[in-house]
Amino acid sequence: GMDGAPPATSPAGLSAFVAVSQLLGLTLLATMGTWLGRYRGGVAWHSPLLFNVHPLCMVLGMVFLQGDALLVYRVFRHEAKRSTKTLHALLHGLALVIALVGIIAVFESHRAKGIPDMYSLHSWCGMVTFVLYLLQWLLGCGFFLFPGASFSLRSRYKPQHVFFGIALFVLSIAACLLGITEMLLFNIRDSYSQFVPEGVLANTLGVLLVAFGLVVGYILTRDDWKRPPLAEEMALSMDFKTLTESESPGGGS
Repeated sequence: GMDGAPPATSPAGLSAFVAVSQLLGLTLLATMGTWLGRYRGGVAWHSPLLFNVHPLCMVLGMVFLQGDALLVYRVFRHEAKRSTKTLHALLHGLALVIALVGIIAVFESHRAKGIPDMYSLHSWCGMVTFVLYLLQWLLGCGFFLFPGASFSLRSRYKPQHVFFGIALFVLSIAACLLGITEMLLFNIRDSYSQFVPEGVLANTLGVLLVAFGLVVGYILTRDDWKRPPLAEEMALSMDFKTLTESESPGGGS
């Protein structure tokens, strides 16, 4: 840092909310693991348990890792923009790979059991979300990670990128809630209404998903918690604007 500059600190409350989000995320994964392990026989690839790979991967990839990828800019506030951006892209990329494994698992499982594909509302919402998420990731890498997109193009695309980032996170949680309901209706339809432990546990998982989404959403939408531009970024973007749009750093649009 520069001489006389105050030490880089996090805004009050941010660290606490991030900690709560991680605690919720880990509780979420533990609850999912408990449901599959205790009531659904566990998880295995080459067996009738192949289906269970699907919900585990979707919650891990499309909810937990996607949520953490969104939080990268709030948590690493004072690190170089380039490395923060790379971590953001890597976490989303990892989420995509895990989700893809989950999608392959459900199609393979259906094929083995002779169950039709893509007829339920859950599958429609889930597939649309995954395809849009992949598209969002490719566009994000194209605009922000690889040199080539002009400064003005980036700044025009950024609001769309931010909006769809949050929208896809919401859609992912919604698809998971539909999936949980579908699993319960397929597996314990007759006893679900009697508050059996499996039903209560799965409902709790749903509530944890919503809570994780709300906490992450809150962190992302607090204006005073947004990542402050570093001095060198400010200078760089001003120089870049001057070069690309030939306007004086002070004036202009």
